[in-house]
Amino acid sequence: MSDEELLELYRNPETRRNAFNMLVRKYQQKVYWLVRKMVVDHDDANDITQEVFIKAWTALENFRGDAKLYTWLYRIASNESINFLNKKRRRFFVPINDVEGELSDKLEADPGISGDEVQLKLQKALLKLPEKQRLVFNLKYYEDLPYEEISLITGTSVGALKASYHWAVKKIEDFLNDTD
Repeated sequence: MSDEELLELYRNPETRRNAFNMLVRKYQQKVYWLVRKMVVDHDDANDITQEVFIKAWTALENFRGDAKLYTWLYRIASNESINFLNKKRRRFFVPINDVEGELSDKLEADPGISGDEVQLKLQKALLKLPEKQRLVFNLKYYEDLPYEEISLITGTSVGALKASYHWAVKKIEDFLNDTD
């Protein structure tokens, strides 16, 4: 079912809940993996994904359709992920390096993450990036979104996104070269 059809069903009070359930089924996995790549921990990613859809439920009535539905959901998900990481830092008064270390330990211990050494190194390299840069890398590299879509999600200009992606790739390459 297309996003337009889902939104039309959502606008009808009689089919609203059913339409929202279909929307969740359509986008839940994509949102979960976007969040998971940011926060690493499965339980945290599940909680944040649930929050994303709660926020979507309360705000969908005001969705204007200026962007695609998944772009709108990704924006909510990326904001929730970054807010979660910032709260975690403030709550535990830990410097960013300690959060990276904690996430890196979780990454190694997580049975859901492939044991492939190259993939594990890439994930560790991603943890070294600032949140916004990690988000841009994930959206471009893993989700293969065009810069224009990423711009709508992040509220950042296309030029700044290209520079951010370039620097993210450079930092990842440097990390991978240093760990060999």
